[in-house]
Amino acid sequence: MKNMKLYCAVFSAIFATGLTYANPQVSGKITHESAQFLSSGNPRVSSTTHGEDTFKTETSARIYIDGELERLPNGGSYHVEIQGYHNGEAIDGHDDNEEYTQREFLREAYVDTTTSNWNVRLGKQQVVWGTADGAKLLDVINPTDYTEMAQNQMEDSRIPIWMLNAETQTPNGGNLQFVISESKSNVMAGLGDSSDSRGGNGTASAVVQPNYHTNSDTGHPFILKGVDTITGKRYGFLNMAPAMGLAAQVFDRGALYDSNSTNSDGPMGSAKEDYVSLQGYYKATVNEFATNSGVQAAGFRPFCDGSSTSADCLSKIINNSLAPNGANFGAYNQNKQELLNVSSLAEWNAGKASPTQMFHYMPEATFATFDNFVNMKSSYSVEHNKEPNIGTRYSNSLEDGTNYSINLLYGNDPNPYIEMEWLNGNGEHLYENLSTSDGYQTLHLSTTEGSTTNTVGGKAGSDTSASDYALAGTTTNVATLAMKEKLNKVLNIGGSFDKTIETDKFGPVVLRGEAVYQKGVMKPVIVRKDATGRDLNHGFLVSSVKMEEADIFKYVLGMDITALTNMMISAQFIQERNLDYVDIGSSSEDNWKYTADMASMHVTNNLLKGEENKEFVSLFLSKPFGESGQHRWNNITMFEDTGGRWNRFDVEYTINDNALGILELNKYWGDDNSQFGQLSKQSNVQVGMKYTF
Repeated sequence: MKNMKLYCAVFSAIFATGLTYANPQVSGKITHESAQFLSSGNPRVSSTTHGEDTFKTETSARIYIDGELERLPNGGSYHVEIQGYHNGEAIDGHDDNEEYTQREFLREAYVDTTTSNWNVRLGKQQVVWGTADGAKLLDVINPTDYTEMAQNQMEDSRIPIWMLNAETQTPNGGNLQFVISESKSNVMAGLGDSSDSRGGNGTASAVVQPNYHTNSDTGHPFILKGVDTITGKRYGFLNMAPAMGLAAQVFDRGALYDSNSTNSDGPMGSAKEDYVSLQGYYKATVNEFATNSGVQAAGFRPFCDGSSTSADCLSKIINNSLAPNGANFGAYNQNKQELLNVSSLAEWNAGKASPTQMFHYMPEATFATFDNFVNMKSSYSVEHNKEPNIGTRYSNSLEDGTNYSINLLYGNDPNPYIEMEWLNGNGEHLYENLSTSDGYQTLHLSTTEGSTTNTVGGKAGSDTSASDYALAGTTTNVATLAMKEKLNKVLNIGGSFDKTIETDKFGPVVLRGEAVYQKGVMKPVIVRKDATGRDLNHGFLVSSVKMEEADIFKYVLGMDITALTNMMISAQFIQERNLDYVDIGSSSEDNWKYTADMASMHVTNNLLKGEENKEFVSLFLSKPFGESGQHRWNNITMFEDTGGRWNRFDVEYTINDNALGILELNKYWGDDNSQFGQLSKQSNVQVGMKYTF
């Protein structure tokens, strides 16, 4: 990154010209933690399970180097923090140092100096604006590593970045701060790793399973459902797309026409079989196949028992190597992805009412729509905006002792979002065009907007020669569902206050609050149904699963008191309000569109609708113990309004002046489709030791 290289060059120049010959001060900390799950089970919605086993044996060594820079015009100092890291139980890619994570080798490296009336800190550093317990509202300058959720202390999970940080005192006693920083994203398990275009390599006589994407951090214990829906091996759109491409291919291979019969009897006719492609099946839907209804869907009966189609037949074609009729027309998915696994009409109808598998979401998609998907691929790329963030803060105190701040930051939202786009084999954009005929809506992917001619997918044909059958499902110009991870520019306007009130019963009581208005936050919006047919119900993936800008208002109100012999008690109410919340219609109406839950939406929970106002309540307790109060325990409990719960209890036990024993217990429980409840199988206990020198 050009900006980072510039920061490094400036820092190196200042360091080289200002370094004193005095010996620097060196200190450090060595920490070891081992962690074990509290129960056995399926830790995520993936197919893997775990026992009551150790998932972390983490050792880190941090070295702090501090010194003076006497040769600078106004003097100065420098600080460097480096970290060695290894976790023997982590999955590949998370076991050693990694740039811009909490496992970073070069954690901090900055110079402090003064110029005029300004205190300047230049280099890699942390700037903390917000102070809420267990939540980040104003604290948005540095990104955060969430690969262990919020279990780690903020000072550890906060990711230092390169920046210019300048502060000055104003004549009225206030503090004015300016920050220019590089832009980096939060780190979340399952995101942030590009991969090439991957899909099936079907031939006219067989289906070859694709080389599935592995950038989903498979095996990582803290992948949220929302992320799993994007990159998960089994449930993620990234891997379900090529699996659907193989299912479309087997139908394309069997799209045959009996030219010697008065009536077309569709695939595998008894006489001469000519290839016609799926494009002709614009009056045959997935639901009609599953329910053995409709005129054109009957053309697929030879796939099944020759007399009817069914949900069970459709499921077997997708998952088995052979179609129910014994012919080589099966996608052989073997439930590697959650496309469809039903055995009866009742199960199919129940799935439509409350979807848990991909084909449940698009029952009205025609087989002509699936023609676009024949052998389709998918790709994932990280395309973050790298423009710097710019912020300022003014803080002061009122005459009654109330402290306050006004904060402004313009830059990238550290939470990444996913943009989907269709591309052809040449990397050209494909439009999702719509055609309507006899009440059926069909998707057409084309390089020309408005065109109803597919430019990707199965080979076009109508009563073609039998030799064209060899080309069925082997087209070279297939569609790619391109998923692009991006950062959106957001304007943050906020502030904070705190005030201490003396009371007779509780002593000093601190009232505090933070609030921020964010303009331009990306939120997932799902179009399940649209009167025009341009929706997920009809297979329009890009048009119906998308990110849209929304204005968000977040605030926290807290109160801190000290009671029961030096025990600090802190209570908070946190609310996030989506000012552009979408909630239109329902499953029984022609138009159905809603804002989904970013953290918990998933294929298995009907792509869960989010809340207009998301609320949390927290209670934090902290108390020293021991003869001289040399030890301390802390406990924070978070209550989620949708039923999720998280409790972290930790103890630091002083062994001597240099060594601390540490114990931490993280318990998650509650509704499985809540942010915390979905992590119930990740509840864990951690033990370790810190040694400082």
